Amino acid sequence: MHEYTSTARVWGLSCPGFPEEVSRARRWTRDILRGSPLADDAELIVSELSANAILHTASGGAGSFHLALALSPKVVALSVTDEGGTGTAPKVEQPSMDAVHGRGLGMVSVIAHRVVVHGSHCGYTVTAELFTDTQPGGHPC
Repeated sequence: MHEYTSTARVWGLSCPGFPEEVSRARRWTRDILRGSPLADDAELIVSELSANAILHTASGGAGSFHLALALSPKVVALSVTDEGGTGTAPKVEQPSMDAVHGRGLGMVSVIAHRVVVHGSHCGYTVTAELFTDTQPGGHPC
């Protein structure tokens, strides 16, 4: 492949910070990935990351969150960017058995092949990558 030629495609969506926007984000993801074997996993990941942005950051209510979906022959990358406002970065937690919250990012990290968090208290971007070609055991080629 020529170094300046890319077959990747990228989509973006900005959503107000209302709970009903999570279903919009899921539908948007499902529509883009229609027919892909990764569509269900991607829809679940976007749902969780969008809900986290609304529930745990300044994106909820009067704020907004932003999604990006990048699709290439080898990777589907799903990113959700929030408006920050928290003192800590998103992280995988080990909640107690009776905890109401704290399992979502752990679930995403199990489904995705890689999860990366970038940002600061002004806003975080959580990117989950799903590799299209994997060896048995879920590891990339």
